Amino acid sequence: MRTFYEPRDAPPRLATGAFILNSGLGKLKADAETAQGLHGMACVAYPFLERIGPERFTRLLAWSEITVGTALLAPCVPTRLAGLALTGFSGGLVGLYLRVPGMREPGSLRPTQDGIPLAKDFWMLGIGLGFLGAGSCCRRGVRTPKERS
Repeated sequence: MRTFYEPRDAPPRLATGAFILNSGLGKLKADAETAQGLHGMACVAYPFLERIGPERFTRLLAWSEITVGTALLAPCVPTRLAGLALTGFSGGLVGLYLRVPGMREPGSLRPTQDGIPLAKDFWMLGIGLGFLGAGSCCRRGVRTPKERS
């Protein structure tokens, strides 16, 4: 099978993809109380989500995570496309971290104990942004190392 990414992209794609995929699979089995908690926190940051019921929201979130995780793990998905999905998804999670009260120390970006689980979304955003720039150094007329050999 042909891969659409450089070998250097494999470790962050595998680690991040497995992490997100596992999270999504876990949410598929969420009970009503868990769904209510996830939905409630999301509604604080994004009030328009109140129109969606907690169980439906949790199912949509789970399938979104499964989709993004699978895109990162699949070698047939180009790194830039996987990076676009990861950047969009993690950007929404960073917004959650920034908007939900009690996740950060007052007047700071430093997480509180409650915010530590969400603070990890910054590294996922960084990986996604890095993937968006994959291959951008190669301009017309400039040969890549593979082309030189």
